[in-house]
Amino acid sequence: MLNVSDYRVSYGQSEIVHGLNFSVKPNEIVAVMGRNGMGKTTLMKSLIGVIPSSGGQISLDGKNVTPLKSYQRVEQGMSYVPQGRMIFSSMTVRENIETGLTTTGRRTVPKDLYDLFPVLLDMRNRRGGNLSGGQQQQLAIARALASDPKLLMLDEPTEGIQPSIIKEIAQTLKDIRDHRGLTIVVTEQVLSFALDVADRILVVEKGQVVHEEARATVDAQKVASYLSV
Repeated sequence: MLNVSDYRVSYGQSEIVHGLNFSVKPNEIVAVMGRNGMGKTTLMKSLIGVIPSSGGQISLDGKNVTPLKSYQRVEQGMSYVPQGRMIFSSMTVRENIETGLTTTGRRTVPKDLYDLFPVLLDMRNRRGGNLSGGQQQQLAIARALASDPKLLMLDEPTEGIQPSIIKEIAQTLKDIRDHRGLTIVVTEQVLSFALDVADRILVVEKGQVVHEEARATVDAQKVASYLSV
């Protein structure tokens, strides 16, 4: 579903992502792990087109999307939940989700989105800024799903969220994959969450993949050693 080859991203003269190569199969959940400053957020912003790449190629479902603008990548089936959620705090929950409908031609929020997140139905007329961190994360995911994507990308979805809600988010992502047939890429530092949700784990260090392992055979201690400072 997603293929990233010899991918490079630079800020000015500084190359942050160095010839990255990885692929994600349809319906697979892949966790990209690494310490702060290792290029995870830069990679995600570049994959969705917020930051330009300086080399390499991204293919989505067999189509080269590298030259496309962000909104065109969304039209092709990519969606993105940014670090910090970035919901519109002064808009209602319903209005927030509706901003994700622009590529679909629909005007009202589909019932199945509220079925995934019942709390958002109860709070649909409440301002996004009045929601808890966990509820805002659910809202950000619902907004991303509103565009009917093939690929859902989430950047550090557990950041600032209490542990009990983290387990709920992991289960929700697995439900989304199973019931909507999505491919999911998530960047993360919390190993327990990655082990809970992912089929495969990639570890990124200084903009390159340094370790890759299937969840079924993962050596958690080894992955943890890459995450320790």
